[in-house]
Amino acid sequence: MSLAARHLEALGIPTLSLGSGLDIMQAGRAPRSVFVDYPLGHSAGKPFDRADQYRVVRAALDAFGTIATPGTIVQLAARWDADPAWKDSAMSAQGGDTRMPRDTSPQYQTEEDRRLAEG
Repeated sequence: MSLAARHLEALGIPTLSLGSGLDIMQAGRAPRSVFVDYPLGHSAGKPFDRADQYRVVRAALDAFGTIATPGTIVQLAARWDADPAWKDSAMSAQGGDTRMPRDTSPQYQTEEDRRLAEG
């Protein structure tokens, strides 16, 4: 992502990277980055929490206007949980696979989408 951001910036297209892997963001050195201390995969906010998602994305977009030095990483004050224990389980190599099994049946947003796709 950082390489793509640097390429786009070189073409004159402003970019902003939003992520939750600080070490990855530091190594990638994207032109503008915003770090949120959330588990990987949840950079844009907590699932199903629209208010939190809005705050995170709004703060990231606000950083667009304040980052003046290339390579700057703004760290948001957002916190996943008051209890930092989530980091221990998220970073543990001992945990099992908690993903849901893959559902291979077609999924549609609306009945109209289903009708059109299966048409």
